[in-house]
Amino acid sequence: MGWFPWLCQLLCLLLFSLDFQANFSSSLSPSPTPPQCSDFESAALLQFKGTFSINNASAYLCNFVGTKSYPKTNSWMEGTDCCRWKGVVCDSASGHVIGIDLSCSWLYGAITSNSSLFLLRHLQRLNLAYNDFRGSNISPEFGGFASLTHLNLSSSGFSGKIPYSSISQLSTLVSIDLTVRNYGLLQVEEHTLRGLVQNLTKVRVLVLNGVNISAVDPGSLMNLSSSLISLSLNNCGLRGRFPQNIFHLPNLRMLSLSGNRDLSGYLPKTNWSGPLVSLSLWSTSFSGELPDSIGNLESLTYLDLAASTFSGSVPRSLGNLSQLIYLDLCANGFTGHISFSLAKLTQLDHLSLCSNQLVGLIPDQVSLFHKISFLDLAYNFLNGTLPTWLYSHSALEFLYLQGNNFTGQIKEFQQKSLVYIYLGNNKLQGPTPNSIVELVNLTKLSLESNNLSGIVELDMFSKLQNLQVLDLSSNNLSVKSNIDVNYTLPNLFMLFLSSCKLRDFPKFVIALTNLNRLDLSNNGIHGMIPKWLGNVGKNSLSYLNLSNNFLTYLEEIPWNQMQILDLHSNLLQGKLPFLPPTTTFFSISNNSLSGGISSQICNVSFLSILDLSRNNLGGTIPQCLVNFSAYLSVLNLKMNKFYGIIPFSFANDCGLKYINFNGNQLEGRLPPSMAGCRYMEVLDLGNNKINDTFPQWLETLPELQVLVLRSNQLHGFIHGCKSAHCFSKLQILDLSNNDFTGPLPSEYIANLKSMRNQRRNDGSLQYLRDIGSYGYTYDYSVVVAIKGFDRELVKISAIFISIDLSNNKFEGEISTDFGKLISIRGLNLSHNSLNGHIPQSIGNLTVLEWLDLSSNKLVGKIPMQMVDLTSLSFLNLSYNQLVGPIPQGNQFNTFENGSFEGNLDLCGFPLNKACSGNENQQSPSNDSDSEYGFGWKVVLLGYGCGFVFGVAVGYLVIVTRKPKWLGTLVDW
Repeated sequence: MGWFPWLCQLLCLLLFSLDFQANFSSSLSPSPTPPQCSDFESAALLQFKGTFSINNASAYLCNFVGTKSYPKTNSWMEGTDCCRWKGVVCDSASGHVIGIDLSCSWLYGAITSNSSLFLLRHLQRLNLAYNDFRGSNISPEFGGFASLTHLNLSSSGFSGKIPYSSISQLSTLVSIDLTVRNYGLLQVEEHTLRGLVQNLTKVRVLVLNGVNISAVDPGSLMNLSSSLISLSLNNCGLRGRFPQNIFHLPNLRMLSLSGNRDLSGYLPKTNWSGPLVSLSLWSTSFSGELPDSIGNLESLTYLDLAASTFSGSVPRSLGNLSQLIYLDLCANGFTGHISFSLAKLTQLDHLSLCSNQLVGLIPDQVSLFHKISFLDLAYNFLNGTLPTWLYSHSALEFLYLQGNNFTGQIKEFQQKSLVYIYLGNNKLQGPTPNSIVELVNLTKLSLESNNLSGIVELDMFSKLQNLQVLDLSSNNLSVKSNIDVNYTLPNLFMLFLSSCKLRDFPKFVIALTNLNRLDLSNNGIHGMIPKWLGNVGKNSLSYLNLSNNFLTYLEEIPWNQMQILDLHSNLLQGKLPFLPPTTTFFSISNNSLSGGISSQICNVSFLSILDLSRNNLGGTIPQCLVNFSAYLSVLNLKMNKFYGIIPFSFANDCGLKYINFNGNQLEGRLPPSMAGCRYMEVLDLGNNKINDTFPQWLETLPELQVLVLRSNQLHGFIHGCKSAHCFSKLQILDLSNNDFTGPLPSEYIANLKSMRNQRRNDGSLQYLRDIGSYGYTYDYSVVVAIKGFDRELVKISAIFISIDLSNNKFEGEISTDFGKLISIRGLNLSHNSLNGHIPQSIGNLTVLEWLDLSSNKLVGKIPMQMVDLTSLSFLNLSYNQLVGPIPQGNQFNTFENGSFEGNLDLCGFPLNKACSGNENQQSPSNDSDSEYGFGWKVVLLGYGCGFVFGVAVGYLVIVTRKPKWLGTLVDW
């Protein structure tokens, strides 16, 4: 997939430079009796050669583009005619050096302004591409080549600002390539680019890939020469609106603007035709619908619009592009069906429509795309069965259909050309086809997350000696492995067999010495982790997932390159193992480990995720654990037996986003140094013995979304905000079961902006999580009280909003600001000393699901506005001093006596006490369901016993799999 776009663009560049090559080989060819070059120019060339050493570090770039690399200057010898040296061309009449091609010549060193190169004033063509000039600036002396027509300094390590006088004055230039490998090494200011555009009236090829022109208005390009054939500005930092008139340049054959994420624009809707051969707008912000006029580009062979913001349907006019070889529309917003007109693209080799919103079937035509070798329709909403032509297409090599809604069985393959098969995350059923084992060229097979069934013998893959990736995870397959194995898969480096009903470690794995990734999670593997597994990929294994099995013991972690290691939810006992220094993710939660945390773990300097929760670990938390690495973003030690104080030495550049110490025996004060964790999103210190006043410095954490300090020994007043944006992103606040006094923290409540914004449940829930740079995500979890029961949210939805201030000593009235928290789902102010009336504004909380104001000193009537709380499924107003009739209608018709008991002067349903005549109240008639309501149901789960409350956005789980703990797990 990666080489084809490069090849197409390379072919186009070669096409555009045909005149250069032809002239270079004919008009510059030496005559039968050429004059020798002058001693002056020969000496200048030898002096130029002497400023460099020979180093082939850049040779790989030449190999990548298919160009031979060797040190051409080795042929430059004093006393010989320089016109016969490699890479040197002389004028046939005068003998002057007019061409130098030292591309891919292994040159290593700097080019300064006093370089003898600039003495060669007759140069017409200069190619220094693919060398290493060690960050040299482009000297203004380049502007002295008055006759220069072709200049190529591509990928040669130049840096700095391109001076106006160096390039913009070369009015005879026809072709210029200043490509840099790393964005920003070269910079062009606007006046320089304007000069280049205005003065280079003859330029036909302009390539500035990777050059920083972010300070340039794209409008500066409007006056480019009408003779322009090729314009390539990939990864230049361009921003703003791209001038549409450039699409209309009469001779333009190649236009590439890829990698400019902030560059916007539209394709011409009318009068768009011309000789365009290649158009690449990959990873830009071009938008709008693809115009029908694109079908007028009859010479187009390469079209890449991937990762942009186009929308609408794929136009039928694309079928007019009879020369098209490469088409990539991935990662846009295209909708509708796959157009049958694409079947007319008889030359098409590469078709990518992935990551859009396409629906319907893949056209089932035998003649469709008869030359296609690469088909990517992944991550759409396509359905139906797989078309029959996919199984017999003799040219098809790469097939990506994962992430759709395909159904039916996978039929037998009738051809052997397939190299990649990706069919995961669909709804395919039935057995795996036997013909897979005949696909001798197959290197990657991914069938995960379907409904495939039956028995799969791993021995069946023994014929696939080229196999590199095998993924059968998350089906209904029973995968079997023979005890006696007499075969190897020497190229296999990724093996994923999660949820495959394995009972033992597959024995064929023992021979996979180069394995890089192994996932055997969610199986029934029992017993110790065998010692032989330590030799599997000992120097190559970087990802290992053995979670959710019944493993009992791990002696050590022997893999030298391990990065991601997941052992959670097993029966592992013993001490915490030492980690390899390369580890970035380590989870061994929900096991039976004992002992303490050694300070050795602080030597793992790239560790990003550390989850040791739900074990029997104890002792104090090492001081170094909170400051040893700026990479550490997740630290989860909940439900262990740690004691002592929380380390006081959090680093100033602390990178922690998630800290969970819930359910330990920690005491003392909260460390103020934690304020250095500016990226903190979740802080859960509940169920400890922390003795402190409210840590007001917490309000300075700008990203804090979840704060749980419940069940500690916190005390005193909670004062008002001292920072401008205190707790503005908070969505879960739990200070329950402490000894806070004084009024409710009304200033904080008034500043909870995240709770005041309307949040719609559009069906695409987002969760609070850490997205690592090594290919994993870590879902944050937290313990909260929901409707009177403690739950653990194993996933925290962005629409879960709650406040729990119960079981404290707060007093005074309930602020009307609570009624402005229109996104809140749960509010618990019970067991305090609150007085006054229930604010009528509570009726504004239309998505509120549970409300507990019990055991306070509230007076007055229950506001009639509370009948509008149509999502409310739990209400507790008991043991207050409320009076008058209980409102009727909607959810109030479902509440029982317990919601209102202990209020002696309340009357009406559901209480037995009837209201007097003047207290009777009319019941509202509407009984609607909120679009934000969560339904609740009970589901049996698991190993041992338990129950699950399913909710629209997740699930509740009480697990009793292990006798050492009882947890309530909630995915919300």
